Amino acid sequence: MNNKGVTQSFTILLVDDREENLISLEDMLEMPGRVFLKANSGNDALRLIMKNPDIGLIMLDVQMPDMDGFEVAKILKSNAKTKDISIIFVTAINKEEQYVLKGFEEGAVDYLQKPLDIRITRAKVNVFEHLYFYQRRLRQSLITIEAVNKQMERFLYTVSHDLKSPLAGIAMIVSALEYELDTVSSEELAVKMQLMGKASLHLTQMVDSILDYSKKSFEQQTKELVNVEELVKDTVRLLFPPTHIEIRVQDNLPSLVTRKLKLQQVFQNLISNAIKFNNRREGLIEIGYTDAGAQYRFFVKDNGPGIKDNDEDRIFGLFKTGQAVAQGETSTGIGLNLLKVIVEEQGGRIWAESEEDKGSTFFFDWAK
Repeated sequence: MNNKGVTQSFTILLVDDREENLISLEDMLEMPGRVFLKANSGNDALRLIMKNPDIGLIMLDVQMPDMDGFEVAKILKSNAKTKDISIIFVTAINKEEQYVLKGFEEGAVDYLQKPLDIRITRAKVNVFEHLYFYQRRLRQSLITIEAVNKQMERFLYTVSHDLKSPLAGIAMIVSALEYELDTVSSEELAVKMQLMGKASLHLTQMVDSILDYSKKSFEQQTKELVNVEELVKDTVRLLFPPTHIEIRVQDNLPSLVTRKLKLQQVFQNLISNAIKFNNRREGLIEIGYTDAGAQYRFFVKDNGPGIKDNDEDRIFGLFKTGQAVAQGETSTGIGLNLLKVIVEEQGGRIWAESEEDKGSTFFFDWAK
């Protein structure tokens, strides 16, 4: 039998109280990639099934002492872990319709009459082997689809979070102009209109990147030359940090070819958190990098409240939050977990170093 692309073995359990029947069945069905387990009674069969969760087919003799094939099938079908294993009853007795129906009621999917026809027996087992691997691929596809759905949920959360900052900045400027329009100087108005223009352009570029991301697989997503210093400074401006927080960006941040939206999301979230959770009268945030060989090691450092020792690792878990929460803010604990997913997707890692009441530094590695 040819199962292209399938490297796993197909395990068949043979159950018969006569040893010569087991040997004959194995000899008849033996093929590369098949593994055979043998049991001489119903009880032995049940023990083997519990120890071997990968059994794909059971060839089950109906007439056995102590526990017949019907009883074995009934027990298997009542157990959630074994109810989907295919069972072929092998019998030398009554072929009447009522007797056959009893077998199907107890969970059989097919019947073979002794003495066995070699061609029919092989053909039926081949069909069940094909079905087994098809069902296995189908289950794997469902797992993949579920993972993609979860990734999309995370993506939508990140998008809504990232779009919020420039939108909030635009709303803040518009609100201020409503009250200052009669008194604001032409120079101040020009500055604010310029900020609004940059924020609007930034939003347009983000939406374009999001559309590109949503249409393409990870491998197909566009890579481009990114000036990280320019990206960070634009991000800082569009976060509209309060006047009591100083943000210092290291000179000569590198340029690299990468997925710009991803890198922007990481910086925007880390800088936004550093602003939001800073409780100092004079806040300071520093952004820089070091060369780590095949990767750049970026950091966002703040002088905020810091993180407790036992929180440094757990904050990157889904729905895990640290102790510091900005006044009036709520934290779902999703954000840092999303950053971890994004960074690891790029082949890097993210971690925090912190001292309570003295500030935190978030590091992440990004491929050159």
